[in-house]
Amino acid sequence: MALQLPPLTAIRVFEAAARHASFTKAAEELGMTQAAVSYQIKLLEERVGTPLFLRRPRQVVLTETGRRMAPSVSEAFALLSEAYASARSGSAGTLCISTVLTFASNWLARHIGSFQMRHPGIAVRLDTSSHLVDFSREEVDVGIRSGDGKWPGLAAHLLFRAQYTPMLSPKLADSIGGVKEPADLLKLNILDPGDFWWTRWFALANVPPESLEGRPDTSMGSQAYEAAAAIAGQGVAILTRAFFTNEIAEGRLIQPFDLFGDDGQGYWLVYPESRRNAPNIRAFREWILAEMEQTSAGG
Repeated sequence: MALQLPPLTAIRVFEAAARHASFTKAAEELGMTQAAVSYQIKLLEERVGTPLFLRRPRQVVLTETGRRMAPSVSEAFALLSEAYASARSGSAGTLCISTVLTFASNWLARHIGSFQMRHPGIAVRLDTSSHLVDFSREEVDVGIRSGDGKWPGLAAHLLFRAQYTPMLSPKLADSIGGVKEPADLLKLNILDPGDFWWTRWFALANVPPESLEGRPDTSMGSQAYEAAAAIAGQGVAILTRAFFTNEIAEGRLIQPFDLFGDDGQGYWLVYPESRRNAPNIRAFREWILAEMEQTSAGG
């Protein structure tokens, strides 16, 4: 059975007018004209079937019906206010981020401290599973996805392009007297040679892609793991440079060529369009976009 409810605007006006014992003060609180307040009260009285206020010079007084009704209406609005505040507090209190392992370990883990210092009231929880999260069914606030930025119903903000290039340890490069041209990489173990990035990059470097044939098709499933193997001198990995700027700066990896593959993909911050104003999502969006801008500028 459907609830029998009065017009919500009218009941809101009644609550303010009863609390202030004044149409004028109710109008000021609600940002309405006094005439609009009077109209809403009249509308509500017509629905109730009896006057709720006695109009007297310079004041209004609740009738018996109005006095019986006012406490319950005030309590109802207090409960609504409490529920709304609780919902806002709850949504701002935690932030669940769905992201791939490489982004979590090679970028987010190194930067998230500044977000938590800026927003100490928001607890961050990471979900690093590789499946494409369903925001309508899972308790996830935002995601970091790789792709073209086109996901129906989701707002998407580009963080950086997924450009890729070979990287290896300095010691491994020295083992063959240095890597001077792209073909030199073929003298070394290629990590995940079945990755189509390798085929595309060697094509850009004018190296026949057939050179990769016959190699063991080992795959580690994550750039984070491939980079770790490369740092250990186990082979050459093809990686997204934006994830490994620290390793390059510290000399644990070298990028022998300023030649990048780019298949039009990127890493994106995504979240449901309908939740763009949620406090925790807004806070994270503003932080990560500013952090990305500072990082790309070398700050």
